Amino acid sequence: MAKTLIVDDEASIRDALRQLFEYEGHEVRVAASAPEAIEETVHFGPDVIFLDVKMPGMDGLEALLRIRELDPHAPVVMISGHGTIETALEATRRGAYDFLEKPLDSDRLRVTLRNALERRGLSENVARLHDEVQERYEIVGGSFQIRQVLERLERVAPTEARVLITGENGTGKELVARAIHRLSRRAGGPFVEVNCAAIPAELIESELFGHIKGSFTGAVADRPGKFEQADGGTLFLDEVGDMSAATQAKVLRALEEGVVTRVGGSKPIRVDARVIAATNKDLQGEIRAGRFREDLFYRLNVVPIHVPPLRERRDDVAMLVRHFAEGLARRDGLAPKRFSEDAIERLRRFEWSGNVRELRNTVERLMILAAGSVIDAAAVDLLVTDRGMNSGLGADLLGAATFGEFKERAERAFILQKLRENDWNVSETARRIEMPRSNLYKKIEKYALVREE
Repeated sequence: MAKTLIVDDEASIRDALRQLFEYEGHEVRVAASAPEAIEETVHFGPDVIFLDVKMPGMDGLEALLRIRELDPHAPVVMISGHGTIETALEATRRGAYDFLEKPLDSDRLRVTLRNALERRGLSENVARLHDEVQERYEIVGGSFQIRQVLERLERVAPTEARVLITGENGTGKELVARAIHRLSRRAGGPFVEVNCAAIPAELIESELFGHIKGSFTGAVADRPGKFEQADGGTLFLDEVGDMSAATQAKVLRALEEGVVTRVGGSKPIRVDARVIAATNKDLQGEIRAGRFREDLFYRLNVVPIHVPPLRERRDDVAMLVRHFAEGLARRDGLAPKRFSEDAIERLRRFEWSGNVRELRNTVERLMILAAGSVIDAAAVDLLVTDRGMNSGLGADLLGAATFGEFKERAERAFILQKLRENDWNVSETARRIEMPRSNLYKKIEKYALVREE
């Protein structure tokens, strides 16, 4: 349990932060003035302090100096409703850990508290808060690759920088975009998504920029585009590599000038939307092929974030499987089931060409179709053998260390499959695979083959 001190002359701010952090399981005390904060620092010994800048009497910047003298190691997060660059720089110079502007965002507060505790060295709290933040993001995993994504995400989110998210289909690019929005200063604004690959080429410009009544067949009324709808928030351009050359030129103008013109109209409309783009294509290769504008690429690619495929972070499979299983049982009403270690190991070996999205669908299939309350490797072998993802049998074979072990695994897999095809009728199976029935019984005993329930 972390000890958190909240210092603000506004009772509503104190109450809101107390409620947030107590809900997270921390011990919280509040102070309405700088002198009270100094006294609490001495007697309470907080691990993290959230300190308002503007307060009557002694202000937060002066209080910060006093607190640093009392406890040089306590992270102090300055908060202000009138934040300026000068104030932030001065707070940093005086030893502030971070600077947050009001209105305060709960997700951003959680991340800041987690990072402050990490600096303080409270590893138990760090681990728990890390899990909570990941659940908020819906980005699950503890691998080095995912930690890198989360770290970059947290750094870029509070800025206004454009972000280009790359990665294969199903890796979670949209989740990264939504997490950036939730942790940004625009979190209170809209998050508007456009799948550029799913909209016909003749309609994409109308979708993005809107249209005027009568500008084309079917335009029965004026309609704002996605750029306008995202004003004050975030516009997520998914599969941006699929835009036509004409649309790319108009998007570039919108980014450069901050204005859009509806199809059929002539009046420029000023918009303020942060653009996050995503693609599963190699845009630099598309540039060389003449299919994507280089100047647009550099406008979008201010901060790149690459989301790794699941096969490059297999250590996350166990965490993802349990996360999906618990979520499906809780939210979708499926019967709770536990995945055995051998089942998870089997799933970890797959190639997952569809990545996390495919894994979730597979977990859902197993939760629905597998018998019993425990899903084991046999259930995985039986139910997960398609969709071109290196089937359960194939993955098991490729795990063999020697050629002799490979042959034994192949023989076992072949016999097991044929027994299933013949509803475990040993005589019929022996006849079809042209093996004496006595030999087949010996193989069944050798490989400890048992009919599934």
